[in-house]
Amino acid sequence: MTSAASHDHRPAETRALRRDAAENRARLVAAAWEVFAEQGPDAGVEEIARRAGVGMGTLYRRFPTKDALIAALYDEVLENILTHTRAAAAEPCGGRGLEGVLWHIGAVMSSHHGGLSRLWQAVPPDVDVQRAELWGLVDRLLGRARAAGVVRGDLTLTDVYLCVLSMRGVIDETAALDAGAWKRYVEVVLAGFRPAEVPLGFRPADDSLVRRRIAAS
Repeated sequence: MTSAASHDHRPAETRALRRDAAENRARLVAAAWEVFAEQGPDAGVEEIARRAGVGMGTLYRRFPTKDALIAALYDEVLENILTHTRAAAAEPCGGRGLEGVLWHIGAVMSSHHGGLSRLWQAVPPDVDVQRAELWGLVDRLLGRARAAGVVRGDLTLTDVYLCVLSMRGVIDETAALDAGAWKRYVEVVLAGFRPAEVPLGFRPADDSLVRRRIAAS
């Protein structure tokens, strides 16, 4: 039996360089989350490079701008959330898939706090396919939850979106003092999502806030 490495016909020096590049990138991403958690999204890239143990030239080869670095961080978080949401949408959950996804989003954001200010920022759906697919799947899970009677019949996708937005704010504001404070908040919000005899006093918002995210899915 031959190993995968035995089929790699690139020179050993080339393989080592690519391995080093991948390791440098991983260190920079990990350091960025660490620094943003401590100093917020305005932290300088110099500190990120120092924490990663690489020079500024290495950082700029991997990420030409700070925005490019932030985009890579968001791609990582969104892909994690999207993978979980795809799995939830593929499984029969008796309408409970939506709650599971919201708990997962909270856990992921909690472990990557400090640099989340633009995570759910509005962008054209043809530019941001990940978010387009994600909100399309969440919409599907919401429909299942309504059909199963486990959430209010008038709960909208915008209601869910605003929950996620506010969850991010709660996490960023409280993580340094109490890393688990967001869980109580989500629990209270989910209790409000569930069916109740008392009607809500305000009409539900339309879904124009998030429709741009699902148009491409």
